Amino acid sequence: MAITTLSSREFNQDTSRAKKASFEGPVFITDRGKPAHVLLSIEEYRRITGQRLNIAELLGMPEDIELEIPQRTERAVAVDLP
Repeated sequence: MAITTLSSREFNQDTSRAKKASFEGPVFITDRGKPAHVLLSIEEYRRITGQRLNIAELLGMPEDIELEIPQRTERAVAVDLP
């Protein structure tokens, strides 16, 4: 895991570099030489926090995801409504 450190100025001038570096490991962003923020990829953030995806996020993902939907066995029944 590579750790990248950028000053606030470097981060502001080249955010794409910071985003690319976040796939290799955390990116520390400093203010006046002291760490102030950390940039992580969403996958790393979810791994650290144990966050699970909800159904909307899963359906919006571009990758193929196997979703097993069980066969329904119950039958429709007529109901008398007053």
